[in-house]
Parts: sequence; structure tokens; C-alpha cells
Amino acid sequence: MKLTPVMQRYIVHWGEMGTRWGVNRSVAQIHALLFLSPEALHADEISDTLGIARSNVSVGLRELTTWKLVHATQVLGDRRDYFRAEQDTWEMIRTVVEGRKRRELDPTIAALRECQAMLAQDGETPEAVKKRIVAQLEFLESLSQWYARISTLPRATLIKMMRLGEKIARIVG
Repeated sequence: MKLTPVMQRYIVHWGEMGTRWGVNRSVAQIHALLFLSPEALHADEISDTLGIARSNVSVGLRELTTWKLVHATQVLGDRRDYFRAEQDTWEMIRTVVEGRKRRELDPTIAALRECQAMLAQDGETPEAVKKRIVAQLEFLESLSQWYARISTLPRATLIKMMRLGEKIARIVG
């Protein structure tokens, strides 16, 4: 696949951002390439285009497939798997947010609930620490509940809410 300078810039930047999000640079670059590609690509094409070792491409594709950001497909007469990224930006971001919630937020809420239960029988922990733990739990539970309600709304409604939020922010200052 021939990359234009704009495509190269996008892929490099997505790789840089991936490292900030806790994702391997190569994995993020593979995702960016597949997102931009008009057709599904096989691992050798990805490796050649990005200059990444074939083994790293395989590992990256496995990770992206686990995240449900990339899907494997087959081509008639070819034994290789071809890969396509989710092309809908809204769906891609929704998938990332849902995955991060499941892997990061949900376990944290569970741990904080455990701490809260332990605090009920704890006479040693300072009151200020107890309040911080409970406040953090309440905030994260509220965030999780908000996400559960928001995530089921149709895209058109979300767009309207975002625009309304911008207007409210300008008015309130």
C-alpha cells in the first residue's frame, strides 16, 4: 500500500498517541494503517508498509482483534487472513471507551467497594482517609452510571447533547 505524506503523518501521530494511552506504538500504527486503508490488508502487507517485523504485526493484530477494533476476514482463493479496522469513528471510540471501562474502571470500583466494606470494621484508618476512599468510590460509581445511560443513546441524540453542552458552557462561562 502506498502511503501519502498525510497518511504517514497520521500513522506516526497515532503511534505517538498510542504510547500515551498505554498502547504499544506498533499496535497503534497498525490500527491507524487499517483505519485509513480502503480495503482489508494481510499481515505481510502491513509489515511491508509500516516496516514492522512480521512477528510484531501478528502480535499487534491479535491485540487489536481482542479489543474488537480490527476484524479478520478471508478472501476467496487465499489462505491468509485479511484485516480491516472499524471504519466508523463513533463506533471505534465507543469500543475503546467500553474496553477501558471494563479493564480499568470496573476493577477499580470493585476494589474501592472492598475497601469500603473493610472500613466498616476498621478502627485504625484515619477518618480523612476513609472520606477520600468513599468520595472516590462515589465519583467513579456516578461516572459509571452516567456512562451506562449515555452509551445506549442514539448517535444523533449524543451529538445534540454535545452541542447543547457547548452552548451551556458558553452561557455559564
